[in-house]
Amino acid sequence: MIETGLEQLLHKTQPQLAGKRLGLLCNQASTDRHLRHARDLIAAHPDLNLTCLFSPQHGFFSEKQDNMIESGHGCDPVTGLPLFSLYGETRRPTAAMFAELDVLLVDLVDVGTRVYTFLYTLVYCLEAAVAFDKEVVVLDRPNPIGGELIEGNLLRSDCQSFVGLYPLPMRHGLTFGELAMLINQEYGIGARLRVIPMRGWNRGMLYGDTGLPWVFPSPNMPTPDTALVYPGQVLWEGTTDSEGRGTTRPFELVGAPYWQHGPILKKLAECELPGCVLRPLIFEPTSGKWAGEACVGFQIHVTDAVMFRPYRTSLALFQAILLFYPSQFGYKEPPYEYEFERLPMDLILGDKQLRLDIEAGVPILDLEAGWQSELAEFEKLRRNYFLYTD
Repeated sequence: MIETGLEQLLHKTQPQLAGKRLGLLCNQASTDRHLRHARDLIAAHPDLNLTCLFSPQHGFFSEKQDNMIESGHGCDPVTGLPLFSLYGETRRPTAAMFAELDVLLVDLVDVGTRVYTFLYTLVYCLEAAVAFDKEVVVLDRPNPIGGELIEGNLLRSDCQSFVGLYPLPMRHGLTFGELAMLINQEYGIGARLRVIPMRGWNRGMLYGDTGLPWVFPSPNMPTPDTALVYPGQVLWEGTTDSEGRGTTRPFELVGAPYWQHGPILKKLAECELPGCVLRPLIFEPTSGKWAGEACVGFQIHVTDAVMFRPYRTSLALFQAILLFYPSQFGYKEPPYEYEFERLPMDLILGDKQLRLDIEAGVPILDLEAGWQSELAEFEKLRRNYFLYTD
């Protein structure tokens, strides 16, 4: 049986936390295997002193929808503790917030993709811990798309933003605790950081293998299937085409009114896209892009998660749309995650030149071959921070 870092915290004596005031960065997905929330369990623990709560993007209950929809500070009605939003008037903890704690516990469900803001909220907390002389303890959880495979180009420094601060590939294959250790060490943050690891998890596990319940960490991450396609499908956020928001299958669905199934599928047949089927359909979003309009598109069905390459698949589809419909396709304009000038697509891809090469029709497999050497270097680096080896 797998035990998360939260469960390990609760089941083992923690002398390092005795007498310490504890903050907790969490949201509604921060539960144990019985769906009991971390804040309730920690607040009720006789040896732990919980004094405040923090929430990331989307709010404590993951109720806020899209990009730059903020949540405010409040008081948790269950515990009576102050609840500080780290996606509101500020994304960085202030001195006043950290005055409420000695140690910040972090218990967040990450989804294994560079473009997910929870990681950068954690980074800002590590930086604040240095500034205000506090400790950070990450309660580790599974990477829902596994810990073996990595995929994609590394982010370039001119594309740094709140959806990418470090040269990580799109799919990094690390747990949240491993990521925290790598970034804290390799990029000179130097926070007092400790990770409480899981018990029983191995790198080959997908979320369905863990036996743990899935609670959505953000409103458009409803299932582990969503997480599997997200490392590629997130790029549609940088376009005017629908990534399936406003449907029951966000990110698995993609399309726009002007798409045509036949030509797109013919183009995709030129690129090896294993482990999935792009099933033609028409869907009508109830909100977001193209709300109330019929979108011609596809649902991505993952048939073999080990063979599936989400980034390659979505890049190939993206290129097909660019080549067939140049006058109808559009990029999303700024702002995007508090960046008001740079093109959102460049921030998501992490490399402006990659966008230009895709626009120029360079085959996706050729582009993929070009980033294999830096991906190999990242593979060597990440292994230094593995907490779990089979």
